[in-house]
Amino acid sequence: MELYQLRCFVAAAEELHFGKAAQRLQMLPSALGRQIKLLEDDLATRLFTRTTRAVALTEHGSALLRDARGILAKVEAVETAFRRRARGGRTQKLRVGAIDSAAAGLLPQLLHDFRDAHPEIAVQIAEEKTIRLLPKVLSGALDLAFVRPPERSDSRLEFRALLSESAVVALPQRHRLAGRASVSLTDIADQPLIVPDRRSRPHSHDLTMKLFAQAGLTPEVAQVADEKQTIVHLVAARLGIAIVPRWTSRLAVSGVRFVPLRVRRGSGAGRLPLAAAWLRGSRDPAREAMLGVLDARLAKYARGA
Repeated sequence: MELYQLRCFVAAAEELHFGKAAQRLQMLPSALGRQIKLLEDDLATRLFTRTTRAVALTEHGSALLRDARGILAKVEAVETAFRRRARGGRTQKLRVGAIDSAAAGLLPQLLHDFRDAHPEIAVQIAEEKTIRLLPKVLSGALDLAFVRPPERSDSRLEFRALLSESAVVALPQRHRLAGRASVSLTDIADQPLIVPDRRSRPHSHDLTMKLFAQAGLTPEVAQVADEKQTIVHLVAARLGIAIVPRWTSRLAVSGVRFVPLRVRRGSGAGRLPLAAAWLRGSRDPAREAMLGVLDARLAKYARGA
């Protein structure tokens, strides 16, 4: 098993299209297929199922993908460390963007683990909405962004699904429901609701509207606000309640209690997806190092989402 074969495998596994993977690696599809075949022969197992219409990972292929990303990230981190020494010890930088709930929940854990694994890489953080982060990734101003996956993704960007955040209800601390262990949509159907502006936060806005629609209820929208911090402060001022991602509860705002929202078991309606985004086809050892740490610890991060 060679590193080159692993790089070919990861590209094919992420694209699930041998032509696109070969183009990404700037090689012929036949050469890519040959490397994958050599890797399968070395491991004595099939990594892909292939038909004339589709390519899919086998169970062994999915397991190898997790390990291969970690191996390549470690190799690139070693290469980066030696290049840094050759340049006289200059610190490498990674520019990362994140939406507010990821900045409050995912990033503190990820940065702690990343700094332990890669102290030679300095991380710069920019907190913005998805609609402002993605153009910065496209322009090269950011190397990596943690965002809500858009309904229509730009083909120039690559997205990796990470986890889904659960929803909670932000209530004024003295609200009659604030002492509950959980609340249902029926409990809050008659309450004045503060919702995000759909133009700037489509996922969060639609989460609230779809939850009520699926329950056959009509929300009592009392106020529209743009920033998550503003919404929580309006709740503290007793102007209404709000449905927000669980990680929002880490915002230090007095006078607010966050109560879990009880939804139908098995329903994905009360969840908000989080994804990593970067420029397709770009090579960045620092970014791959962070994605390697993220892959290795994603299950732990997801438990708190």
